[in-house]
Amino acid sequence: MSEKSAGTLAAPGPKNPLPRIRAPKVPTGTLYRGNIGMWSWVLHRITGVSIFFFLLVHILDTALVRVSPEAYNAVINTYKTPIMGLGELALVVAIGFHALNGLRIILIDFWSVGPKYHKLMFVVVILLWVVLLAGFVPRHLMHVFGG
Repeated sequence: MSEKSAGTLAAPGPKNPLPRIRAPKVPTGTLYRGNIGMWSWVLHRITGVSIFFFLLVHILDTALVRVSPEAYNAVINTYKTPIMGLGELALVVAIGFHALNGLRIILIDFWSVGPKYHKLMFVVVILLWVVLLAGFVPRHLMHVFGG
């Protein structure tokens, strides 16, 4: 009897009617290799976590009014700085993307052809997001920097 390597069978023939079993192909990368689906997922998670932490801070600073109105006023006055104005801009950017991408995810989950058009819907989300921000960003920056 001849030696055979582990995991393979002899070639099919009169003595062995089974086909040869080959090792599976080694995957060349991860499931998401920089595709639209991966970036959508990553951005959705980042914006969601960012919004969560904003809400946590917002609840805490609003609760200060019950503890000390003077402390509350001091915190609110720090929010009137240009740095916080840029933070507000970042918050609106995150909420806008998260909301539009959330609608896209709902369509993918509940529309029968949603998975087929997920890339197109992502492009639409980005375009709609940019158009909405184009109306908000200049006006907000004028307000923040006194223009």
